Amino acid sequence: MTQGINHLGLTVAKLDQSVRFFTETLGWQLKGGVPSYPAKFVSDGKLFITLWQAKDPEKAVPFNRKTNIGLHHLALTVDSFETLDLLHQRFLHTPGVVIEFAPELNGKGPTKHMMIREPSGNRIEFAHNPPKN
Repeated sequence: MTQGINHLGLTVAKLDQSVRFFTETLGWQLKGGVPSYPAKFVSDGKLFITLWQAKDPEKAVPFNRKTNIGLHHLALTVDSFETLDLLHQRFLHTPGVVIEFAPELNGKGPTKHMMIREPSGNRIEFAHNPPKN
């Protein structure tokens, strides 16, 4: 009955920094927005994300994956281990990004992944699962 994700909405504390993370750091495109909300829309050509500005970022409660109900993390596929390493290097120099763990094997592999928090604190996993021979 369903056919995949239409879009994903994330509430952010730092709209401009989060938009820059997706557009400048990841190379996504800005696809518009709603200034009155405010919200901005970004896409990598396959996934569409709405970034909604929290009404009062100073009073916003950050998500705790062990105690809150909600999106635990967003997992994005990358095309190679080299891309995963390139992103890791980029994140080391991107203001506001917190690296929870650097690229590592997921379990016994062969998938490698890493986890970060973008500038507003949303957790994003990046993973590469090499094709089976």
